[in-house]
Amino acid sequence: MRSPLSFRANLRHRTISRRMRYPADFQVPSCRDPSSKGSTVVEPESVYDAWLASREIPGQPGSYLVPGAPRALNTKNAQLALYVTRTCTLDFLRMLWMLNPFKTTLMMALNIIRSLFPAFRGYSQALIVDELQSLIASESFTWSRLLYLVSTEVFRRVIEGCLDSYAASNESEVLGSARFYIEHKQMEQRLRLDVPTLADPTVRVLLQESDLFARSFGGGGFGMLSPMDFINVISLTTEIASHLFLIVSLTRGAFHFGILFLSIFSTTLPFFLSWFNYSRDPAEAATTTTEAEACDRQERLRNLAYSDIHRPEIALFGLSDWILQSWSSARKVVLSFEQPSYARNTSIVDQFNLTELVGSVQNIPLLLLLKGSSTSLGSLTVYRSSIQSLVYASRNLVTTTKMVFQGLFLMSAFTAGMKLKPKLNPKREDMARYVSVQGGASIVARRGLSYTYPGSDKPALKNVNFSLKAGETLAIVGYNGSGKSTLAKILLRIVDYDKGSLLVNSVNVRNYHPAEYHSHLSAVFQGFSKFSSTLKENVGLGNIEKIGYVPAIQAAIHLAEADKFVESLPHGLKTMLATPGFESMSYPGLMNFGESSKRHDLSGGEWQKVALARAFMRAKEPGVDLLIFDEPVNHSLCVLRSYYTGLTILQTSSLDALAQSQITATLKSISRTPTGERTKTIIYITHSVSTARSADKIAMMKDGTITEFGTHEELLAKKDGGYATLYNAAQGIPSP
Repeated sequence: MRSPLSFRANLRHRTISRRMRYPADFQVPSCRDPSSKGSTVVEPESVYDAWLASREIPGQPGSYLVPGAPRALNTKNAQLALYVTRTCTLDFLRMLWMLNPFKTTLMMALNIIRSLFPAFRGYSQALIVDELQSLIASESFTWSRLLYLVSTEVFRRVIEGCLDSYAASNESEVLGSARFYIEHKQMEQRLRLDVPTLADPTVRVLLQESDLFARSFGGGGFGMLSPMDFINVISLTTEIASHLFLIVSLTRGAFHFGILFLSIFSTTLPFFLSWFNYSRDPAEAATTTTEAEACDRQERLRNLAYSDIHRPEIALFGLSDWILQSWSSARKVVLSFEQPSYARNTSIVDQFNLTELVGSVQNIPLLLLLKGSSTSLGSLTVYRSSIQSLVYASRNLVTTTKMVFQGLFLMSAFTAGMKLKPKLNPKREDMARYVSVQGGASIVARRGLSYTYPGSDKPALKNVNFSLKAGETLAIVGYNGSGKSTLAKILLRIVDYDKGSLLVNSVNVRNYHPAEYHSHLSAVFQGFSKFSSTLKENVGLGNIEKIGYVPAIQAAIHLAEADKFVESLPHGLKTMLATPGFESMSYPGLMNFGESSKRHDLSGGEWQKVALARAFMRAKEPGVDLLIFDEPVNHSLCVLRSYYTGLTILQTSSLDALAQSQITATLKSISRTPTGERTKTIIYITHSVSTARSADKIAMMKDGTITEFGTHEELLAKKDGGYATLYNAAQGIPSP
């Protein structure tokens, strides 16, 4: 810092206490236990190991700090920080430097030069005071001479202020580009990871600290860390060294030591003239409608990237690139309007600090008293200003060093997170291209397909075996908790199975890259996503290439039997839909969007139709071979019952027949050619056995396994079978 009241001091004076808080008892299990190493500090094998080891609570092997908690300053963490510095710090800074080499180099050089200003300023003022003292002692003092000296100092300050203003503007641009780059990489990192990877507790903590690091570039998050803190350590050290050099060069003899002691004492006294340096922060500019819309959109897109709820559909429909590009566009708009904290107080007037200048001139009355003395009051001025700056610079150096120490471990989390690979991605040598077969997709589950959710002891799926030919329709029935939705997630490659094997088109599904495999699927999830956006986007996200093609969206809505309620919406496809749990960012400009910005509530049945339409956006594409619908029939039945009778729970055989007919017709229309040839394999999960009977094959599930598999007639022939019992109960036929 160049002076206690300067722009850089005001900007960089921060405290460690502004960190995010998490529950104190939060502990993270780890696949790699650093406690096994004992108290001996062992060289980490990777940046990930260094990050994980730094989180271990001292004296409590196996226990870990909460995400974002400060690391203790001890020998072990110091060695880990040194390892991180050697391993990735230079590469990270080089990466930021490559974003704008010239301006970044200029920023670093100007910061070093500006760190020399305080010492030069003190020396310049000392020369003025010494000359005034000499003029007074020689009895040739004139006000014109004083005015000349002060004017010279003011001119020097203006030049310094111009340089400061340019440096701050350049710094703002460099840090702005770095901020966007890091946030973009963080979004990209989140979007490319799959559900199994994100289910790992240690990975989730790693990403939390990586997120803190990314957010710190915006002036928030962990201790308001900034990439400038690394540069500030150098500039503060240079500033301290320059002041020490100036003090040592002027200190000669016992008398000067006395002045030095007096100066040290005076720095502890209050600064009576500090009111001259008042804040001139400009008023916050009013948020424009464009900025408010961009802020709202960037927040909604960020929620998509970070939400576990939306993760399956983001993966299935390949939304990562679209989300990233849309967020980038909105983020650039926001940054163009935003005035970062480091860009404030950059005017020349703000750089002109009256306190120091008046503090120098206030010694003039003392000069009159010491007229004829050989004492150098310039030395006193240098001592006072340099020691004062030394105190503040040293304090800020300690604070900044602590920030850098903590920031190294957050940076290690960011670096390690960038190296994470999705667990579902096959090895390069095992990867197989997806090749469509005639009629749809053939599926064979064998060798007892099984799956257990992380953290659970009870398998959600066990010993599942079945075979489905290309173009066939499979209905999966069973009670809640029988494993139907889990089987759907495995078939969709949202989660991986633990045992057994799954072949799609005679190829192990693990050998397909998930993105390529998903491009040949469409689905409706039981917990389908409700995107906080327009109806048009909610439907269009099912086929990102046609998200702006209205005829395709209208066709999908028609297939989902949603024409009626869409026509009733206030703005049709442009209606903003209200989603539970989403709160828009509060910006003044949000109030000026107009009527189209008001969010419209949908019923559960209406949302179900939106999800169906989203799936139908891709379902009719020629390359899509497999369609999976997780319990859409029950919701559709409720909607149809409500539409035809006005009641949501009325059940009649004629109405069920009508609903079944509607659904069966829709499935046939999207899975067959006009001549009746089958082009897609369909799997749907349902509680309605009356709907299931139209399928080619039926799988009855219970306790995580398939207990019965066959046609409707074959299963009905098993008098004591679970399917026959369920079907007879639905038809009102008493059990034998």
